[in-house]
Amino acid sequence: MRCERFTVDGDAADTARALRELIPAPGSVSDTVAEIVAEVRAHGETALLDYIQRFDTGGAEPKPIRVHTDELEAAAAALDPQISHALERAIENLETVMVGWRAGLGESVQVGENRVVLRHAPVSRAAVYVPAGRAPYPSTVVMGVVPARLAGVEHIAVCAPPGSDGDVNPVVLAACHMTGASVVYRMGGAQAIAALAYGTASVAPVDVIVGPGSLFVQEAKRQVFGQVGIDGFAGPSDLLAIATGEADLEMLSLDLLAQAEHGAGSLVVAVSDAPELLDELAGRLEEAPDTGAVSALVHVIDPDQALAVAEAFAPEHLQLMGAGAEELADRVTKAGCLFVGVNVGTAFGDYIAGSNHILPTNGAARFASGLSPEHFLRRFTEVRIGDPDELARSAVPLARAEGFELHARSMEARVRDNGRRRQ
Repeated sequence: MRCERFTVDGDAADTARALRELIPAPGSVSDTVAEIVAEVRAHGETALLDYIQRFDTGGAEPKPIRVHTDELEAAAAALDPQISHALERAIENLETVMVGWRAGLGESVQVGENRVVLRHAPVSRAAVYVPAGRAPYPSTVVMGVVPARLAGVEHIAVCAPPGSDGDVNPVVLAACHMTGASVVYRMGGAQAIAALAYGTASVAPVDVIVGPGSLFVQEAKRQVFGQVGIDGFAGPSDLLAIATGEADLEMLSLDLLAQAEHGAGSLVVAVSDAPELLDELAGRLEEAPDTGAVSALVHVIDPDQALAVAEAFAPEHLQLMGAGAEELADRVTKAGCLFVGVNVGTAFGDYIAGSNHILPTNGAARFASGLSPEHFLRRFTEVRIGDPDELARSAVPLARAEGFELHARSMEARVRDNGRRRQ
C-alpha cells in the first residue's frame, strides 16, 4: 500500500489539500449521465431496461425491475441467523437513537451501556447571492445573512451584481452592514458562483452558497454542488392560493398580482370551488399590466380537492383564504411557506413576517425546506461505547457477510473474555 508522509509547517489547509490530491479526481461523466437521464425521462421503462442490461447485468436479460414481496420474505427467511440478528440489532439501535432525537429527549441518547451524541457545528465560510435584475433586493441580504450568523458562521460573504456604474446598490450595501456580513463582493452571474466555490486572488472560497438568482446562477450552483453545499435550485417564484367563496376578492387579487411582480417565469395560481370568485379574478388578472408572469385559475369541487391539487403542486408559497380554505391548514404538508387568513399575504413573508423568503421552488417543497440556520450547520455523531462485547458479537457476522474481514477483526479485538480484553 502506498504511504505518503506530511509535516504541517504552514497553513493546515495546504496539508489537507495535499492529502486530497493523493487520490486522483474522477474523470467527468457529466455528458454520459446527462444522456442517460434524458433517455430515461423521454422513453421510460424501455430505456431503463436497456441501461440495466448494459450496465448492471453485464448483458444478461434483466429480471422484472420491481422485486415481489414474496421474494423479499423468502430472502429474509433464508438468512443466516447470525446475520439476521446483526441486522435486527442494527435496526433497533438506530431506531432508538433516531426516535430519541425526534422526540426531543436531548441530543444524547443512551443505547444500553453505550451513548450516541448528536453534535452540531457551523460551516466556516458561507456566501449569500443577492440578485439584481429588475430591482435591488436588500431583503434577500437579510434572509440570507441572518440565518448564517445565527448558525455561528464566522465568515459570511455577500455578492451582488454591480450596475452600469460598476457599483452595488447602496441599499443592498447598507443591509450588508446592518446584518453583519463579513465581506461584500461586486460580482454576479455564474461567474460569481464559480469564484465563490473555487476561489480567486480576491475571492475566498466558501463552504456553502445560498440565495436566489437567474437560471444561470442556479445552474452554476448545481454544477459546483459537491465542491460546496447549496440551499437548492431556486427557480422562478410561484404562489398557489386556495380560496373559498367567502374569501376577500380584493385581497386575493392583490396577493396574486404582487407575486406576479417577480416577472418572467413566475406563476400565480388560484384554486377555488367558487366559480363566481374565479370569474371575478379572471377579469382582474387579465386587466393587470403584463410582467411576464403567468396566472392560472383552477376550479375544484370542494376544498379537499383543492388541497389535493396543492399537495401535488408543492408550491413555494401556499395561501389559504376563506373559512373553508383556512380549515385545511393543519393538513398541509408540502409548501415552502404557508400563509393563513385574510390578514397575511405573501408580501409579508417576503419582507417582515419573520419567515424566510428564500424558499424551495418548482415543486421542490416535496423534499426541501426554506432557508434557516440548519442550512449552515453540519451534524455529526459522537459515539462512546462502554461495553463493546454484545455489539461486536452481533456485528461481526454481518461484516464478514459483506466481505470486510478486517472490520470483523477490528470489532473482535475489543471483545472481553472473563473480564479481560482478548489478546
